[in-house]
Amino acid sequence: MALHSIICLQWMFLQFICAADLSQRTDRPLRSERGTRANRTTLIDFALSTHSRSDSCVWQSVMMGVRSVCCFLLISLLKSSSAHSDFFTSIGHMTDLLFTEKDLVTSLKDYIKAEESKLEQVKQWAEKLDALTATAVQDPEGFLGHPVNAFKLMKRLNTEWGEVEDLVLKDMSDGFISNLTIQRQYFPNDEDQNGAAKALLRLQDTYKLDTQTISSGDLPGVNTGLPYKSTLTVEDCFELGKIAYSDADYYHTELWMAQALKQLDEGEESSVEIATALDYLSYSVYQQGELERALEYTKRLLTVEPEHQRALGNLKYFDYQLAKQKKAEKEQSTKEESKKEQETSDGKKEYLPEKRKYEKLCRGEGLRMTPRRQKHLFCRYFNGNRHPFYTIGPVKQEDEWDRPRIIRYHEIITEQEIEKIKELSKPRLRRATISNPITGVLETAHYRISKSAWLAAYEHPVVDRINQRIEDITGLNVKTAEELQVANYGVGGQYEPHFDFGRKDEPDAFKELGTGNRIATWLFYMSDVAAGGATVFPEVGAAVKPLKGTAVFWYNLFPSGEGDYSTRHAACPVLVGNKWVSNKWIHERGQEFRRPCGLKETD
Repeated sequence: MALHSIICLQWMFLQFICAADLSQRTDRPLRSERGTRANRTTLIDFALSTHSRSDSCVWQSVMMGVRSVCCFLLISLLKSSSAHSDFFTSIGHMTDLLFTEKDLVTSLKDYIKAEESKLEQVKQWAEKLDALTATAVQDPEGFLGHPVNAFKLMKRLNTEWGEVEDLVLKDMSDGFISNLTIQRQYFPNDEDQNGAAKALLRLQDTYKLDTQTISSGDLPGVNTGLPYKSTLTVEDCFELGKIAYSDADYYHTELWMAQALKQLDEGEESSVEIATALDYLSYSVYQQGELERALEYTKRLLTVEPEHQRALGNLKYFDYQLAKQKKAEKEQSTKEESKKEQETSDGKKEYLPEKRKYEKLCRGEGLRMTPRRQKHLFCRYFNGNRHPFYTIGPVKQEDEWDRPRIIRYHEIITEQEIEKIKELSKPRLRRATISNPITGVLETAHYRISKSAWLAAYEHPVVDRINQRIEDITGLNVKTAEELQVANYGVGGQYEPHFDFGRKDEPDAFKELGTGNRIATWLFYMSDVAAGGATVFPEVGAAVKPLKGTAVFWYNLFPSGEGDYSTRHAACPVLVGNKWVSNKWIHERGQEFRRPCGLKETD
């Protein structure tokens, strides 16, 4: 809605400029009908009262000044309103683009109707004259012998054909072009398109999806009966390959150029040429060290386009490199065998880097808790340590994990509260940032794809009520906690493994707050997610799925104040759906008597 308001304001500025331009042409002052401006002296009134009709050049200068001021204000408004970008980092903000596109389609249809109406008028005129001239040429002298026919011929050729000419030359696109020009400033830019493309590549890797699955739109969690399931065309696949190629990501370049080629081979019509896709394929395969396959693609390219200069040069080069490689491999075959045996024996130590553990957990392939540990996890009704309110109406509490202890609270936030939080935060959503550990400056990061906003308790009773609920259930003081942070994830939105608390090598992490370290985290899930989007803890193998209306809670610090490194967690990429969360980071200050310190480091 804010988008439409800004467009209306900009349109008013344009109308004012046009009005100023019109007054300049007619040398007439701008007056209100009822003389409401009689007691107000404006720049235009002053100019009119001090310059006569003969001083037209001075008048034009004044009007140009007024128009310049208006243009400056308009440009300022455009800049301020278009400062918001990074559409791909928030599904919530991307919904505005759908309404923008719908408005443009309506405007385009109006333009089509106007063109059709114009053509219909021309068609009717042509049909009428076709019948008239067909009759007239059979007996020209007899036809013109009638004085009315002679008069109407003179009138048609002198007047009416000029009107037809004006009608044919009339441009019906002005309204559509004006609307498109105003709306274009809110369009996604190259960064958004590249961000959305890289999100697809990230989802492909994290969830081990092949290109055919993505291209067909048959993603896990997508109901096949949904009307909005979409597929990728050859042009789409080719574009994904080009974006990967521009980042020197030859692995994904190969995958998506191969998919584009596959769809072309299956007969899909496209403006993309087979030779172009093969050119990208051969080079990307070569860059990955697969000379034989690069040679195969090059030979196929030459069958399609025998005079392709680059392919002719590459064919000789690949042949030479392949012969050289085979010779080197033959000489070192013995050394390679012994090296492989050594690698096989060393590889028995199963070590998984954090990224692989994180991605396995996102796919649901992580560690499984032993039955012995599982039997200590329970569901219960919790009264907030005998809090009067929750003694009467206890909350549903479920143990999600034991070490660290992660607790889920069910039906802890209502649908109405969720909608109000989203309503308050959506206009403020900005690209989520991280603190640079060296400079301390907040900056965007590729590993955090979301937008966030902060809500203070005084802004709305719902926010205040939610804060009080967190305090009552956890028993911790939220007066020193950070404001409620609301986050909406974008295309393939994620937040890679991180700690919520400040480590020892970050002594000044929360110094400006003056409330100590982040002792605990409370996380609301404000939407269900069809596929992906889990909160995972790679160090321990825990995976918590987002369930709308629930919240999870864990301590980041031991009672001693030492950080619990097992709480390192991540938000998995959202594969299908729209993920909304809000969280409360509770700090140490104010918890001295609510969670007393322990004597041991891990107490």
